[in-house]
This record gives sequence, structure tokens and C-alpha cells, in this order.
Amino acid sequence: MNLRTSLIAMTALAVISDTMLIPFYPQYFASRFGETRPEHVGAYLAAICFTVMLALPVWARVARRVHPVRLLIWTQLAAGLLCLYCYWASTLLEFWLVSLGMIVFKGSYLLMYPYVMSMEDAKNHTQTIGTLSVVVHFGAILGAVVGGLVLQVLEPRDVFVVMALGDFLQMTICGRLLRQLPPQAKPARALEQRTGCVWPIYRLCLLMLLFYFSGYLVKPFFTVYWEQAAKVDHTALTGMVYAIPGGMALLGLWLNRRTGSRQQALPGAMLLGVVGLLLQSGGYPVLIVMGQCLYGWSMFQVTVRLDALLFELSTPEAYAADYSKINFFQQLGVVGSSFAAGSLVSTFGLAIPFVVGAAGFALTALAYPLLVHTTQPTTLPAIDKGV
Repeated sequence: MNLRTSLIAMTALAVISDTMLIPFYPQYFASRFGETRPEHVGAYLAAICFTVMLALPVWARVARRVHPVRLLIWTQLAAGLLCLYCYWASTLLEFWLVSLGMIVFKGSYLLMYPYVMSMEDAKNHTQTIGTLSVVVHFGAILGAVVGGLVLQVLEPRDVFVVMALGDFLQMTICGRLLRQLPPQAKPARALEQRTGCVWPIYRLCLLMLLFYFSGYLVKPFFTVYWEQAAKVDHTALTGMVYAIPGGMALLGLWLNRRTGSRQQALPGAMLLGVVGLLLQSGGYPVLIVMGQCLYGWSMFQVTVRLDALLFELSTPEAYAADYSKINFFQQLGVVGSSFAAGSLVSTFGLAIPFVVGAAGFALTALAYPLLVHTTQPTTLPAIDKGV
């Protein structure tokens, strides 16, 4: 297994480990601490996002002087030990403090994304981004499945033991990779002076904020909306419908690999997303499934295009620092959408997030040519067989 493939596999392991408990925090807090308020779960998830937003720029600065793979050995060790501490945490306040400390160290694995991209030729960026996008999609789905199985057969706090094992396994992989690193893969001790203006990066940040806010607005209450519209109480079916965007991401990656087709223009992909969200707002099960397909395709294509823009506008020496800026605004959009979704649903009903999300997608498409100046899209190369 080559270095790049090992790093992508480690990213998948990190996503699976870190998302195991995300869908089940309401059950966890209720059974472990007797805390049943939905507002508490929302506040905790928002705190996780804010922690990652603040921690990643710090790790990006540290990575200027310490190789990312070497850094991950120690951060994943700390994350694993704090995971085990969460297992024994006896009060809610103690759990909050320890678990958010754990998230600080866990968030360092996001450095693998810009590091993998720095190893790639520019012509391979789009396909690598697509591969990583699919890895994240299905890693999150598999993490939720594993978390659900653990919760079904073991005590809720046992999830943290499994998560710690994932951290220690990542640490072991990093230790092995450190001996395989070629000399040219080691970063310079100081970040080289950038020759261009940094304002294009910040304009892209604003576009990312709007896109992520609009795209994630529909997620918090989708399962409730689907079960109400379909008039079924079938968890497996609900999970399948919820996972449709992940399947569309895999389909998009496969089609790009098979056909080598030209990358879809961002405004066109956004328009498909607008149609998909409006279809879902109708409340008919068939239209919801069709809308999920269009929405999933749009999310994949736009995410890949915007991430590719980051690496077009940045330089390899600045990838980690610029990605930390982008990630901050992505997380800010997700946090904002979580709070906005609750307020919108409580005031206007379960369908309104789809309408507001569609309006946000349309606004993103209109803002794109104003905020970002790019070159013409290029033909998508085939994925390297090593991935």
C-alpha cells in the first residue's frame, strides 16, 4: 500500500471513529446522565464544531515545524487517552470538559487532507478531492452503523473504548508511515512567503459559508420529515433514504472515473440542488427520493469544485493554513444551519428548511461569479489505481 493510499485509509478510519456517537448523543446523554433536553444536545454538537474551528488553525501552525504524520502520533495518543477518560467521567460537566479536550486533539487528523493534496500533481486534485469526499460520506455512515451496533449490545459509554482503539490504531499507522516518508515529503520549517494576494481565499471562505449553511439546513430534521411524509416508522428505510446523497457521491465519483467527463459547472450543479430541495419540500415520498438524488449529486459536485478552487488559489506550502481558514467557515455554516433549522421548523414547520436551503443554493450560484474568478474547468483525470 503506497503512502497516499495509507493516508486516505487512515482518514476513513478517523471519520468512522469520530462519528460513531454523533447520531446517538440524545440517547447517550439520557441514559448516562439523565439529560433529555434537545437544546442540550444541540448546544453540545455546536460546541464540537466550535472546538474544531478553533483548534485546526493552531494545528496548522504547528504543522509548519512538525511533520503532520509525526504530529498525529502524539495528538491521537492524547485523543485516545481522553476517550478512555470519557468512559469514566461521572458528571455532565466533567464529560463536557474532557470530551471537548478530546475533540481538540482528534481534530488534528484534518491536516491529512491538505497533506495528501500537497503530494498530488495539480491535474489529479479534482479526482483526489472526489475520492476523499466519498471516503468522508461513507465513513460517517459506517461510523453511525458501528455506533448503533455498539449501543445495542453494550453500555453507551463503551463507545468511547471503541473510539480510543481507533485513535491508537491511527497512531500505530502513523508510526509505520513515518519510516516510509521520502525526504521531499517533509515540510519546510517555516512557511514560505506567499506571492499572491490572500483575498481570493477569504472570498472563497464566504462562498463556502453560504453553501454549507444552505446545504446542511435540511439535515437536522430530515428523518422526522421523511417518516411523517411517508407515514412509516421503519428505521432501516429511513436510514437508506437519508444515505441517498452518499450514494450519489459514490455514483458521481464512479462516472467521473469511467467517462473522464468534464467537471460540471458550479452554477449548473447548484441549479440541480435547487430543484432537488424544492421537490422535497412538496412532502410526497416519491418526490423526496427524487429530490434527495438531485440534492446529493449537487452537494458532491459543488463540494469537489469549491475544494478544488482552494488548491488552485493556494500554494502547496500554504495548503494547511488556507484549509484551516476554509474549514472554519465550513464549520460556521454547519453550526449556523443547526441553530437556524430548529428555529425555522418550530415556527414554520418541517418543510421550510428545504425552501430556505433552495434559496441559499440559488444565492450561492449568483454569488459565485462575483466572489471567485477561475480558469475554465478541465477534463477530469482517472483515479490512480493505488486508491
